[in-house]
Amino acid sequence: MSGQVGDRHATLTFADVESLVDLSTYVGRARAYDTGGAIRLQAVGAVLAAWVCVLPGRDLVGSGTVLGLRTMPLAGEHRLDATVPLSGLTDRFARRGVTADTSTVLTVPPTTVSPPWGGVTPPRSGWAPVGQLGSAALLEAARRGVAEVAEGTPGSAGAPAVAALRARVWGRLLDHDVPAGAGLAALALGFAREGGQHSLVATVHRAGPWTRVSLPAGHILCR
Repeated sequence: MSGQVGDRHATLTFADVESLVDLSTYVGRARAYDTGGAIRLQAVGAVLAAWVCVLPGRDLVGSGTVLGLRTMPLAGEHRLDATVPLSGLTDRFARRGVTADTSTVLTVPPTTVSPPWGGVTPPRSGWAPVGQLGSAALLEAARRGVAEVAEGTPGSAGAPAVAALRARVWGRLLDHDVPAGAGLAALALGFAREGGQHSLVATVHRAGPWTRVSLPAGHILCR
């Protein structure tokens, strides 16, 4: 069994090279959005769940949290739950490129971090479908939100004012009570892209305080 919790030499063996490349792409997009960010790697059995934070929560229960999730198939049985800096993985992927490493084994960075969102875990079951939402609506919400935040945060704005504006903009509700922050996640993580020939359709599910927006490329979890 690979990737024991707390193992400083943990490894993940992917089912194929393409799955490892998918993780590399996902990590690259997440770090482009947040250079100092982290990723939570949860491996159970033959599945890896890779979590990143797009918007942190605002209070003790994590209200306003928006997470991105991608899953990849693994080879063999694994058990791992580690949150590591995105930079640690991008360094490893860069070295693989330089050495032309085409193996399916990834060594997990030994340095772990404990961001507040790492302890805010959405439920695995109990999700009820509530509807569908086009990716075009998500991208439009992202565009408008980015512009509104940029226009409303002059250099003289203090941190509390900026935080209040971001909470108001990204907490604005779309159809099926999906927060606009889900659009930011879809854009930042490449789950939906501009200029596509056809608008993708996201399915929306809810479980307690959580809303899940699922697209072919990944899931967005909002609290």
